[in-house]
Amino acid sequence: MIVRLFRRSLVAAGASALMLVGLSGAPALAQNQDVTVDTDELMAEGPLPEMALGEEDAPVTIVEYASMTCPHCATFHEATYPDLKEKYIDTGKVRFVFREFPLDPLAAAGFMLARCAPEEQYFDMVDLLFEKQRQWAYSQDPVTELLNLSKQAGFTQESFEACLTNQELLDGVNEVKDRGARDFSVTSTPTFFVNGRMVRGARGIEEFSEIIDSELGS
Repeated sequence: MIVRLFRRSLVAAGASALMLVGLSGAPALAQNQDVTVDTDELMAEGPLPEMALGEEDAPVTIVEYASMTCPHCATFHEATYPDLKEKYIDTGKVRFVFREFPLDPLAAAGFMLARCAPEEQYFDMVDLLFEKQRQWAYSQDPVTELLNLSKQAGFTQESFEACLTNQELLDGVNEVKDRGARDFSVTSTPTFFVNGRMVRGARGIEEFSEIIDSELGS
């Protein structure tokens, strides 16, 4: 019964996800260009374990707030993130922290599944869901599409349903979002913080390099 109710909510979310195209990401890039938040507060322990890549003592920390149904987030992770990872994260210059900011129940479900995957597969699951976003986020049957994708990460029907009915996990995902909105003025996705400096919208690697290099003093 719970899964059937969840399925109906996701179908409704899938139908409305198309309306999010153009509503998240690049709008209002001129806003908050000079906003900087306290990095100690930004990096304080949150409701869920931090999901991060890169050296803990890297000179630059990037925090991304994203939604799994956000097309601009998918664009960033497909077009910019691979170069960012190769050039800065893998070389020890950047620590990359990924945080949940679901714009709808369907996005929350995607984050939950990533959290339920083995920890070492978290970012692989995130990458898969962004890569296949149009396949599941805009489907008439998003639950089936999510299940099919989740099976690629080793989920069974039972573990899939157990994950999506984990109220504690859902509450944690929503609290990450609420904290981002409440404490750091996140209002759209993707929103980044580069050593505490807010950067809104999906930027290309050239623009990100300029921002990061200024923090590195290079």
